[in-house]
Amino acid sequence: MTIDEVSRPGRVAAPGEAISAEELALAARNHSLPLEALRWEITPPGLHYLLVHYDIPMVDADAWRLRVGGLVDAPLELDLAALRALPARSVRVTMECAGNGRARLEPRPVSQPWLVEAVGTAEWTGVRLRDVLDAAGVRPETVDVVFTGADHGIERGVEQDYQRALPLSEARRDDVLLAYAMNGAPLLPQHGFPLRLVVPGWYGMAHVKWLVGIEAIDREFDGFQHAVAYRMRQSPDDPGEPVTRIAPRALLVPPGHPDFMTRTRIIRPGPLTLEGRAWSGRAPVDRVEVSVDGGGTWIAADLEPIGEHPWAWRRFTAQWRAEPGSHVLTARAVTADGEAQPADQVWSRGGFANNATQRIDVLCTD
Repeated sequence: MTIDEVSRPGRVAAPGEAISAEELALAARNHSLPLEALRWEITPPGLHYLLVHYDIPMVDADAWRLRVGGLVDAPLELDLAALRALPARSVRVTMECAGNGRARLEPRPVSQPWLVEAVGTAEWTGVRLRDVLDAAGVRPETVDVVFTGADHGIERGVEQDYQRALPLSEARRDDVLLAYAMNGAPLLPQHGFPLRLVVPGWYGMAHVKWLVGIEAIDREFDGFQHAVAYRMRQSPDDPGEPVTRIAPRALLVPPGHPDFMTRTRIIRPGPLTLEGRAWSGRAPVDRVEVSVDGGGTWIAADLEPIGEHPWAWRRFTAQWRAEPGSHVLTARAVTADGEAQPADQVWSRGGFANNATQRIDVLCTD
């Protein structure tokens, strides 16, 4: 395999190509949020979406250490007790996979086949990354801070630890955490035990799990997951733009009850409260609109205020009097700077950052 082949973005399915056994295996290992779980303000850990690139590593907490080095005055080696001795901070964060919605694209990028449910909201507790960087004495010539996880594998011929980086300015944000707890309990193995990075507002690929290393460097990081994999490309030769912050999205809780195979929702005629959650990692969500005719007409929903958790999703509700017949429900979020969810998918070869509106088929019957 040549360097050009390694750096080329992943394959796109041929017209009419079915989801492969390999994609099904990925879907079985990783899981999305059941949409009815949008009713929880904080997602129970077992319902929070999960993506594991390689294997879940077996980590001995007693032997585990976090090493901080590179362009620092005082390299550190910290165990969990040392981290827990630092001032703690909790941040409620809605986290979404960058490939959420990928399986609805045409042509379909061949990868983890998400629909719209790769999301969850948790209360993360840990120490501010900035405090650890300050303790190590990060030097002013630092450009990027690189984070290394204990998960190891091969992707497009490249053997690697999972690594991502943040610009120093982002790494020093007050709300970026080295988290050791999720919803008040120690991290579960699949969610990064014993320590993970949490970067509010950024897609999930930035939240490195099973963290073992932090390195300050004097250049932009060129690792595979950072400079090759997560890029918004339109063609194999397109250098693309990096995937960073979460695009605005609103999701409805499917009303009524479902048909087992088609997931068509069955409801009764009469008044019905539609509810859901909206979020954005860019400008705050300013309003949410709901449609019961597939986006032909829109009504304003009631959206709860931002409150004390600016990085967490917010509940919205709308009143509807259901009439007998078939309906297509959808919702769209609009940010304070005017960015609205599109009706059509934003296509890229990796299937990233597409936030087209959800569609829920509903049958109203006596």
